[in-house]
Amino acid sequence: MLNPIWLWLVLLSVFIGGFSGHLGAVTEAAAMSAKDAVMSIALPLAGWFALWLGMMRLAELAGLVQLLAQALRPVMRRLFPEVPPEHPALGTMAMNMAANMLGLGNAATPLGLKAMKHLEQLNPRPGTASNAMCTFLAMNTASIQLIPATAIGILAINGSKNPTAIVGSALLATLCAFTAGLISAKLLEKLPRYRLAPLEAVSEAPETGLESAPAPAQVPPLTSGGKFLLALYWIAMGLLFWVLCFPDHANAVLASLRPLAPRALDFSYAPLGENLARLKLPTRLLSVVGMLALPFAFTFFPLYAWLRGVKVYEEFVEGAREGFQVATRIIPFLVAILVAVGMFRKAGGIDLLSKILGPALGWIGFPVDLLPLVLVRPLSGGATTGIFTEIVKTFGPDSLNSLMAGTIFGSTETTFYVIAVYFGSVSIRRTRHAVPAGLIADLVGVIASIVICRLMFT
Repeated sequence: MLNPIWLWLVLLSVFIGGFSGHLGAVTEAAAMSAKDAVMSIALPLAGWFALWLGMMRLAELAGLVQLLAQALRPVMRRLFPEVPPEHPALGTMAMNMAANMLGLGNAATPLGLKAMKHLEQLNPRPGTASNAMCTFLAMNTASIQLIPATAIGILAINGSKNPTAIVGSALLATLCAFTAGLISAKLLEKLPRYRLAPLEAVSEAPETGLESAPAPAQVPPLTSGGKFLLALYWIAMGLLFWVLCFPDHANAVLASLRPLAPRALDFSYAPLGENLARLKLPTRLLSVVGMLALPFAFTFFPLYAWLRGVKVYEEFVEGAREGFQVATRIIPFLVAILVAVGMFRKAGGIDLLSKILGPALGWIGFPVDLLPLVLVRPLSGGATTGIFTEIVKTFGPDSLNSLMAGTIFGSTETTFYVIAVYFGSVSIRRTRHAVPAGLIADLVGVIASIVICRLMFT
């Protein structure tokens, strides 16, 4: 599927740019996109990948991933029947989905790459995406979104009276997109075009160049002292959660205790940021959960692993070693996708499509002003952010167009980028039905966003 899409993006970029007088800009975009793929994306991601892959190794060796897989086994087994019940792939996929739901895109990507590594270890067809991989990618590109943090931030910065109004609409739209992506993946894998060849026709085992996943560790049980330390940790984390959610209450408690120890308690908790403090309580609680998710992982994984007898520093370094390898492995795939997308945008292809499709979409009630955002969203997250910001400034942060755009922004994904990074990390070239399933999810997310916003905000 990516072969014809990539080819036509490149061909159309050259001819549209040539006839519109933008051929020089198209050539420059190709060079800049290739540079950005390496210098602005792959290399900065290497450190982040190293951090998370090191943490994930600690979680695996301590048995946390296996515990999560066991807890979610009934659901995950139905979604991924090809994956053995005890395999760590189920746990890492669950962690990836949880990170996506909380809006932790930076954390979700390394977790997703770790899951793809585990799935590739089960894949008997090197270079070809398995059914489990395609289902996982479809669910990833259409992940349920509890808090569309970026969209809320842009609305708040531009003076919205109720920037969290899109929380409900985005949640409903992502539920529709997630369902559509999952159903599409399951149906498309049965079509003759995408059906896998018999195993006899392929090699017996993949050669990915990656380490095998750590076997479930034979770690000792927690001692009484370990359980006590964990209890203290949970108490401290609960106290931190309370302070972040209710700083006024925390300051009142401090004021009542200050006479007992005036020097030690001679400070006050800073209130939450203005945007977060304006949120309603349920949304604020979810936002604080998202705020604490990464610090929790960075502290709980090493602590629990250490209490289970894992040599945390040595094993973290061993896991982090793979981060640079993964970042290097995805470079060719990123260059291919970003160059084609950059050329097409600079050639004026998005503007041309908007002019061609605009009248027909306007006739069926689709806001024509949102078309550039919809067309760019599967291709580029940064460009979509810029377009969304421009829509908010043009129509006002509380206008129907801005609310629709924010809901679309929060309920869709940069499908081609995600597929390039995830499949590139394990050298998958035949993506099978992952692209159409992801695009179907995006389309359903857009349609659902428009319908839901019209019902909720008009």
